[in-house]
Amino acid sequence: MEKQCLCCQEIIIGRSDKKFCGDACRNDYHNKVNSQNGRLFRKVNNELKRNYLILNRVRLVEGKGKVTKVALINQGFQFDLFTSVYQTKKGSEYHFVYDLGYLKLGEDLYMVVKKY
Repeated sequence: MEKQCLCCQEIIIGRSDKKFCGDACRNDYHNKVNSQNGRLFRKVNNELKRNYLILNRVRLVEGKGKVTKVALINQGFQFDLFTSVYQTKKGSEYHFVYDLGYLKLGEDLYMVVKKY
């Protein structure tokens, strides 16, 4: 039984488990498959990076700082994008973007913390 290359449909010569006729076809095939998912990952990672950089601009003293909601929004911060949530024993929720977290203190005030 002859097998065809998954990329160019040419007949494959060689090992029985071979899927591609050569390195160029293997690379082309995987680049096409990964580019579809890659766009979404790149978009989300870029937005997370923007959130991180905005939080990183907040002046921290001993790992803590305060910022207004308006200041975050004006810089393009997106509150629905974060990497993890930490809930304290008292019930407070810190939303983290990598190692920088924020906690809502009031209607317009947030505390930013750095996890060490």
